Amino acid sequence: MDKIWNRHRFAFLIFILAGAVDYIYGIQSPWVIVATLVTIFSTLLMEHLFFEKRGVYIFAQIGFITGFYSGQLAWRFIQMVYPHDLPNLEPYLIACFGYLGYYMPLMSVQQPGGILQSPYNESTAKLSPLDMKLLDTSVIIDGRINDIVATGFIFGTLIVPKFVLNEIQALADSQDSIKRSRARRGLDVLNQLREQKNVTLKVISRDYPDVKGVDSKLIVLAKEKSYAIFTNDYNLNKVANIEGVHVLNLNDLITALIPVLLPGEEFELDVLREGKENNQGVGYLPDGTMVVVANGGNLVGKKITARVTSTLQTSAGKIIFTDSI
Repeated sequence: MDKIWNRHRFAFLIFILAGAVDYIYGIQSPWVIVATLVTIFSTLLMEHLFFEKRGVYIFAQIGFITGFYSGQLAWRFIQMVYPHDLPNLEPYLIACFGYLGYYMPLMSVQQPGGILQSPYNESTAKLSPLDMKLLDTSVIIDGRINDIVATGFIFGTLIVPKFVLNEIQALADSQDSIKRSRARRGLDVLNQLREQKNVTLKVISRDYPDVKGVDSKLIVLAKEKSYAIFTNDYNLNKVANIEGVHVLNLNDLITALIPVLLPGEEFELDVLREGKENNQGVGYLPDGTMVVVANGGNLVGKKITARVTSTLQTSAGKIIFTDSI
């Protein structure tokens, strides 16, 4: 907000100076000041209403004013250098410089597609949230995102805010060896993502000093820019959904990839330990899904053929209940 306010104050000053110059050296009428103020507030209003990329429209207006007076100065310079009778080229120079001053800021955000293409048409002004994905700390230090990107199922631009990178760096310097190793792995993952051809990795310096907590900053940034958040943090996922932010949850993706086993299906299982209930055995599928074997307490350490009786989906994942054959 401070950057936006500072930019608005800068634009306000430019308009006032332009109006003052026109008042002193042009038409000395109070209507010049009125017109200047109307132009200022209409510009700020139009920026707020019509453009998602804040600041571009203001700079276009400033560029137009600069081009207007540059055209006048260019004509004065031509008359000074070549003081002979010339056609009145002043309107043409003003139109040329004004056009360039207005459109150069807009063209700076234009994607390739044609000279006359508007930089704010439907194809370039609005991107799907899935095209721009914010990475939070948890999904970076998790590490699996690099393997998923390598498969080609994730595309577009992956964005790492500077405040997320700072948090990972702080964890990398932690006294806790586990946190330190996971954070350093996260930094390695970012370097690997930079080499991936399926995505573009960008680090942005956008920050919100008045907002506390990395998760809260991510939500504010996602809402402001219409980005999606890529995470495996349960609490961030819930809060982001409440705030109306599009969330890509890595855990949901992994859960969706777990094979569906219907009651009556059979498979081989290594019983690794006893369960919580009396005479239960516990094993795991290759993807980590827990399998509970009824009357399997005495089968620990053995490979058995298990038959599915039921499944239970919990917040921690899926649990499969079986009988031994």
